[in-house]
Amino acid sequence: MFAFGPLPPLMFGGMILFLLIGFPVAFSLAAVGLFFGMFGIWTGHFSPDFLQALPFRFYGIISNELLLAIPFFTFMGAILERCGLAEDLLEGTGQLFGKIPGGLAFAVIIVGAILGAITGTVAASVIAMGVISLPVMMRYGYDMRLATGVIAASGTITQLIPPSLVLIVLADQLGRSVGDMYLGAIGPSMLQVLIFILYIVALAILRPNSMPPLPPEARGEMGWPLIRRVLWGMIPSIVLIFLVLGTIFMGLATPTEAGAMGAVGAIALAAAHRRLTWSLVWQGMQSTMRLTAMVVFILVGSTVFSLVFQGMDGGRWIEHMLVGLPGGQTGFLIFVNVFVFFLAFFLDFFEIAFIVIPLLAPVAAKLDINLIWFGVLLCVNMQTSFMHPPFGFALFYLRGVAPKAVRSRDIYWGALPWVVMQLILVAIVIFWPSSVTYWIGTPTLKDPAAVEETLRGLQMPGADAPSLGIPGLEGPPKIE
Repeated sequence: MFAFGPLPPLMFGGMILFLLIGFPVAFSLAAVGLFFGMFGIWTGHFSPDFLQALPFRFYGIISNELLLAIPFFTFMGAILERCGLAEDLLEGTGQLFGKIPGGLAFAVIIVGAILGAITGTVAASVIAMGVISLPVMMRYGYDMRLATGVIAASGTITQLIPPSLVLIVLADQLGRSVGDMYLGAIGPSMLQVLIFILYIVALAILRPNSMPPLPPEARGEMGWPLIRRVLWGMIPSIVLIFLVLGTIFMGLATPTEAGAMGAVGAIALAAAHRRLTWSLVWQGMQSTMRLTAMVVFILVGSTVFSLVFQGMDGGRWIEHMLVGLPGGQTGFLIFVNVFVFFLAFFLDFFEIAFIVIPLLAPVAAKLDINLIWFGVLLCVNMQTSFMHPPFGFALFYLRGVAPKAVRSRDIYWGALPWVVMQLILVAIVIFWPSSVTYWIGTPTLKDPAAVEETLRGLQMPGADAPSLGIPGLEGPPKIE
């Protein structure tokens, strides 16, 4: 057994066992942490002094201003889900592409990406797309597996496109800027949309009968009336996207402030569509309350677990196990991505982010891996948690709004090609790191001689450089 004792692996295994049994995640984590904490105190593997830090950790969670962005973005998505924006976008875009095979599928992907950029929540996108587009696809003869697959996949793009809630949580757990995490996700999110579109193009060429064009009577009148209708749906969305993301990228607002502005913008859009009612606001508040309470309880449980785990040198156990993998960085990345992919069969993205990421981040940092790139890579991987059984939430959302004529097995089988495409993106991000890092600004490095000259200019009249007591001003430092 390792020098740090047998309890960390037993504790990790106990957590996995509780989760597989099906106990609520937050309470399972807290229970495992407290049980092994008491057991560790009894066996001498854990100091009770560590438990004194729990109240301070709880207070740190509740007072974390960054996490306030989660309820703001959740409320924004809940309002936009019901305000009619998706209907206008999808109907107009569907008619615009309606005369080509796969036109509705193209519209679903494009509108899904736009909704993802303004809602940040997978549930809102999948439910809206399922309610609006699935009956239309069924009516005009689309292959059922293709129709359900493209709808579910269009919603999961939301997880990767800023202002994704996953990216906020990953930034918090990795100790990195949300703005940098958003910038890093721009390239992979565009690549994901492109891969999906290329797949539809290939199917439209090879199997046009599986996605027939809309009949002339369903396309409406082409020309400027249709274009104006599409623009009426898109321009307010683009303004809201700039309001939320542009202010973050330009450094004018924090993610929390941008989320607050996005919530106000969502209410304004609902009012513009004449859908703003007290019932709508109340439903949005209820959805926000449920999700926020779930996140906070998972955070509290994971804090109890991680405090005890680290107090038993569990971090050293994880580091010893992963740093020693053959292949260095490559071996670590392969193991982590395979591990996260299979863990996503049983846990959702919040649970993975709060439980696993704090254990992996120190090892990634020790291996000199860019944590922004690492976080975006894991976000791409965790997209699959929405798309594969048994707990693919995008599939659950779609099953909940799909007509009874749609069989569950068609929904599950239809998701498989899109999971493969998501894994292709994982490989692209691993072998092409610039797809993430290109968008992130690098800090400007100044010549030490220029810094010296600036400092000399700031000294008091009559004072010489050595009298300032600043080391290194006796001469320009060497640049290695």
